[in-house]
Amino acid sequence: MNDTQVLSETATKTARAQPVDMKLEVVVIPVADVDRAKSFYDGLGWRLDADFAAGDDWRVIQFTPPGSGCSVIFGKNVTAAAPGSAQGLYLIVSDIEAARAELLRRGAKVSEVFHAGEEHTGTDDPYLFGRVRVSGRDPENRTYRTYASFSDPDGNGWLLQEVVERLPGRVDTNGATFTSPADLAAALRRAAAAHGEHEKRTGVHDEGWPDWYAGYMVAEQTGQPLPT
Repeated sequence: MNDTQVLSETATKTARAQPVDMKLEVVVIPVADVDRAKSFYDGLGWRLDADFAAGDDWRVIQFTPPGSGCSVIFGKNVTAAAPGSAQGLYLIVSDIEAARAELLRRGAKVSEVFHAGEEHTGTDDPYLFGRVRVSGRDPENRTYRTYASFSDPDGNGWLLQEVVERLPGRVDTNGATFTSPADLAAALRRAAAAHGEHEKRTGVHDEGWPDWYAGYMVAEQTGQPLPT
């Protein structure tokens, strides 16, 4: 085997070893009244991507939440699931109070903010950490642990989950992305607060604060150790 053949075989093996990207892009939710559902999600401020119909037998509508890479589809004859049976649909936010206030302003009936207690079984609606909902934020302000919930007119259940720091391995470590000005602003505020503590510890003004901010924001989103 010559050098060219060796290089070609190596390249082929490397290509096969790379996973194929599989981006979750659409979730189908079942509704009974298509126009009512369209009005509801439009009222939330979600982007209307499509509204297609073929006669009276088929219709599909697609909406995308602000900053989301995944959309929702509903319509007529697009799923055999019972209306309202989609539950545990997670909307990840960096500031749950702001997200909740925005939904309330737009007319959605959103629960109070809640967190997990010591018990994980009970009569409440299920969510990531069980079925017991304790009023208020997570007392330790842990990422992933603070929630609020709401439903659409058919009863499909949505959960707001506050995530400000990703667990290791959850985001590509090549860099961080921010999908909206609000998310970027919230990340900058957290970096500013952490940098303030950093300057208190060092006792000097940090001229390199832009680099410190950048490192903090990327580490926070990619699950790496935060600078101190």
